[in-house]
Amino acid sequence: MNTFGDTFTFTSFGESHSAAIGGVLDGVPAGLKIDLDLIRANLDRRAGRLQSGAGVSARAKNEADEVEWLSGVLDGVTLGTPIAFLIRNKDARPADYEALKHSFRHAHADSTYEAKYGIRDWRGGGRASARETAARVVAGSLAQQMLAERGITIHAELIQVGSETRPEHFDEFISRYRAEGDSIGGIIRCQVNGLPVGLGEPIFDKVQAHLAYAILSINACKGFDYGSGFEGVNQPGSVANQHSGGLLGGITDSTPLSFRCVFKPTPSTPKAGVKGRHDSCVAVRAVPVVEAMTALVLANFSELSSQIKR
Repeated sequence: MNTFGDTFTFTSFGESHSAAIGGVLDGVPAGLKIDLDLIRANLDRRAGRLQSGAGVSARAKNEADEVEWLSGVLDGVTLGTPIAFLIRNKDARPADYEALKHSFRHAHADSTYEAKYGIRDWRGGGRASARETAARVVAGSLAQQMLAERGITIHAELIQVGSETRPEHFDEFISRYRAEGDSIGGIIRCQVNGLPVGLGEPIFDKVQAHLAYAILSINACKGFDYGSGFEGVNQPGSVANQHSGGLLGGITDSTPLSFRCVFKPTPSTPKAGVKGRHDSCVAVRAVPVVEAMTALVLANFSELSSQIKR
């Protein structure tokens, strides 16, 4: 499945080392002036160009990530029709992966893709590559802009790398693993402010269920919790029930919505015998992707999308 949403839909396409990646976004109202600076900033954050560099792959920083608008936009303003865009893979190097034509990388989707489809794109993982998330960031940035017009803001941040919880020490901590040819994971926290009361429905349409589905679709994401989360198991009810995460019965209660997600260490490392341009900590660049998927989830709720339309 390459399409997300039903009232506000996003379809992504392209592979890591193909000519381009991109997407088609349907449900954006007419008359929205696209905030190109927001898109550019979010793409730069995803590429690690705004970070010091610890844990970020060389390819991520080399790709220009220039967005080409193919349809649905005129003079920077949306037409209300499907918006198609692409980002050309200008720094693709498929030859770097020639050795993988006849072998599988440990802890990657190589073997499962081939077992399921009988064929796979061995050039950097194809659709299983995190390169695909650049298209999510573009789509999510448009959703963020729409939500901002309703006073809804989304902010995510890296709060833990391995066992280190002090942000000022993250780079040093990651660099130690990079020097050893290894990698490390991290935890991201996301908060949404300005949500009205009443989004979501009981049982199978809870807000946290939609968020978990979206966030766990991000490459390397291994866990999701909200409110008191897993820590709540060690808290008495009188304490845990003070941290609902902005949701009661799966419905927003108008207080800040908060959740966390955990990203595994990069499986492709020199220590694992894998050569190439890989991150030492994928969580560093996943922050804007988490924001993007959160925005796509919220924009898909009919209660919000109907109010956003002009």
